[in-house]
Amino acid sequence: MNDLSLGNGLHKQHVIDPEICIRCNTCEATCPVGAVTHDDRNYVVDAEKCNGCLDCIGPCPTGSIDNWRVVMQPYSLQDQFGWDELPAQEEIAAAEAIDADDVEGEAGELLRAAHAGGGGRAVAPKSAAKPSINQFTRAKPAIATVQGNLRITGADTESDVRHIVLSFGATVFPVLEGQSIGILPPGTRADGRPHDMRLYSIASARDGEKRNANNVALTVKRAEGGVCSNYLCDLEVGAQVRVVGPFGATFLMPDDPATDILMVCTGTGSAPFRAFTERRRRAAPGASGRMLMYFGARTPEELPYFGPLQKVPESLLQKELVFSRLPGQPKEHVQDRMRGHTERVSSFLRSPKGHVYICGLKGMEAGVEAALAEACAAHGLDWATLKPQMRAEGRYHVETY
Repeated sequence: MNDLSLGNGLHKQHVIDPEICIRCNTCEATCPVGAVTHDDRNYVVDAEKCNGCLDCIGPCPTGSIDNWRVVMQPYSLQDQFGWDELPAQEEIAAAEAIDADDVEGEAGELLRAAHAGGGGRAVAPKSAAKPSINQFTRAKPAIATVQGNLRITGADTESDVRHIVLSFGATVFPVLEGQSIGILPPGTRADGRPHDMRLYSIASARDGEKRNANNVALTVKRAEGGVCSNYLCDLEVGAQVRVVGPFGATFLMPDDPATDILMVCTGTGSAPFRAFTERRRRAAPGASGRMLMYFGARTPEELPYFGPLQKVPESLLQKELVFSRLPGQPKEHVQDRMRGHTERVSSFLRSPKGHVYICGLKGMEAGVEAALAEACAAHGLDWATLKPQMRAEGRYHVETY
């Protein structure tokens, strides 16, 4: 068996999170030993073949492939094909387990996490509605029709970001704020295989871009050479699109109107927060909970939804729009603005109903976390202790790419 034996009957097993996996097939295509396989439901890892080479980790667009369990008996393929979510790290009896402190490196870290009870896996907010996931697959996608395609950044800027509305007509396609859908662009790659699926966050409330219209909105940035982004940005009204999903069971909006929600984003990372804001406006316009968003872009013209955001009342959404390329002014990023607001930021961290959401480019994550740590330090909190506590309570959520 190649499943990374840890000795004393323990194994480190590589597993895939079915709640996050978007079935893009990069893991199976990348694995050099054929350990990854799939059925109509899940992508899974064969413990008999996996050698822990990690070649599949980098290409995975969602991080669903980067999950591990320390087990006495490896999960079978049949077990994994039946999962709707990852099983919790199983308890390992002390009489059977080796001492984690005697194990070096990553294996020791995994064992210490197992003894601690799971290691900080993302958890949905307690008041969030139960999401539907994986209702439509590549083999049986939903067919949506383009209802609108509007550029939402300045026409004179290099940043071409589109607000695209897709209607599902009579097809039931249930979504929640914070979930994503997969788009299947037409055509094939140079090797003859279908183009990869691409994942986009939903930018509209659960009852539709237009209320009760059974449609969703996406925020899509045209990328140079991007197969799917260019396909979507060039779509005309009336065109049909193959859609899979929905995906995501943890990066969800709390339904409790007393929840305080701190959102930090850049560019198209604003999509789920547009959905959050619209949901609260519709469902709880007089909510006691606060919503604060730090939103970064290079210039106002390159900030998606800049115009509409000016019309959102501060009583609903407090906005900090941060620009890094304003003429004659020093660069400023979202974490810089947050550092100047330690009292304001820490008030969300101190609140037992405070939630933090971070969405955007992966490069922003470290800076934002550092700003949160500084806010904690300035006001008598310990971020190293608070972060895992918030995550375990479903109050800390990160989605970067």
